[in-house]
Amino acid sequence: MKLWLTRIQPDLRHRDARRDLASAVGMHHRLMMLFPDGAGDRARERMGVLYRIEDAPGGAQGTSHILVQSRVAPALDRLPSGYGTAAAKDITQLLHILTNGLEVRYRITASAVRKSGPTTRAAGAQAIVPLNGHAAEQWWQRQAEEKAGLKLTSVHTTPLDAARGERSQDKQRIRHVRTCFEGTAYITDADALKQTLLTGIGRGKAYGCGLLSLAPATRRPQ
Repeated sequence: MKLWLTRIQPDLRHRDARRDLASAVGMHHRLMMLFPDGAGDRARERMGVLYRIEDAPGGAQGTSHILVQSRVAPALDRLPSGYGTAAAKDITQLLHILTNGLEVRYRITASAVRKSGPTTRAAGAQAIVPLNGHAAEQWWQRQAEEKAGLKLTSVHTTPLDAARGERSQDKQRIRHVRTCFEGTAYITDADALKQTLLTGIGRGKAYGCGLLSLAPATRRPQ
């Protein structure tokens, strides 16, 4: 199995680039155009497509870029002419170096939420409550330890603008609260971590949430 990481630097002078950056739904459709047609239902999941917009520090203009992870190599020539620059690299080796006890640096933009309200089908669907501040940090701590096989040693949180857009097929508006979590951790369950790396974490995976990025820390555990 291959794993690819693509970096797209959009040119904000291009109308399509500006429009995609303004809509999480539009960006989803743009990125899915880079992958083979005919993948059927749940194509994003089948090809492992996850993305994250790396917002420029301090809201600076023109320096945001898009990171796309996938199990299929993207066809970057499908981007519109002048859209920006793009490059893909094979990061499959990352899966092989993730072992129990390794210290890693991590970054993830995720939608931290909790469910509230009715718990039975007869009573109705549960409400989705966005989390922020300490509650969001606690959410990430649980996700990291219970699902991702990570023992956090540091965490820094940055609240981001929500991912928004309107789905064309049903005109339903989507909104996913976003928080960036980054820091260091030790791997406690490498198999769980690899699976989570491939599938993402939390809600809004089609709309720029859930991509977990890892790199070995400069200092290895004693």
